[in-house]
Amino acid sequence: MREVSPGYRHFHDDLGSLKQRLLDMSERAESLVALAVEALLERDRDKAIAVIEADEELDRLEVEAENQAIAMLALQQPMARDLRFLIGAIKVSSDLERVGDHAVNIAQCVVRLVDQRSEIPQVPALMDMARRARAMLSDALDAFIRGDGALGRAVGKADDDVDAQHEGIFRGLLADMLGNPQAIAPALELLLVSRNLERVADLATNIGEDAVYLAEGKQIRHRFDDDAPTSSSRDAT
Repeated sequence: MREVSPGYRHFHDDLGSLKQRLLDMSERAESLVALAVEALLERDRDKAIAVIEADEELDRLEVEAENQAIAMLALQQPMARDLRFLIGAIKVSSDLERVGDHAVNIAQCVVRLVDQRSEIPQVPALMDMARRARAMLSDALDAFIRGDGALGRAVGKADDDVDAQHEGIFRGLLADMLGNPQAIAPALELLLVSRNLERVADLATNIGEDAVYLAEGKQIRHRFDDDAPTSSSRDAT
């Protein structure tokens, strides 16, 4: 039985720590999106402010994850799958931080809507869109941590449904604005909410692409149906 070197054990301990940090970031980003949407649903200004104030923690986690990944690249000089994971981790941490930024944007819309004291159109599709975007984000991070290319591709395909919802919400709110000038200001805010949720789904798609790169060693750039590998052709490195 080959003895595992202390350096190898240390590297994989650090790898596990980095994976946990990404999981913590993902959980935090998802919770901020959920709280921002909850604030919208309840017209709760305090919850919206809480989202805005909490974004600093996600910024800190991004810096920590990036610094850890760069240090591991410099000190350990990993190869193959480990190298791809560290490169991907830097990109994923940036995408997760941007998810937090979109949650803040939604929260800022809520603050303005509450301060306007105008009647806010009911858009049930926004809640479903938020649920789908959060599910995509969770699946994408899971795919990256486990190196699951098939799940990463599934996340990318799910983005089409969110895009379609965004288009439907846009058309519905545009009709509201044309029929009632007083609805213009709140409808524009809801359009921004929809746009930010659509961007969260786009960022989840980015992470799904990184999962495919990790698992298969190739960039797909939104071509989720092209050259999908069979189980026998997966990269085993």
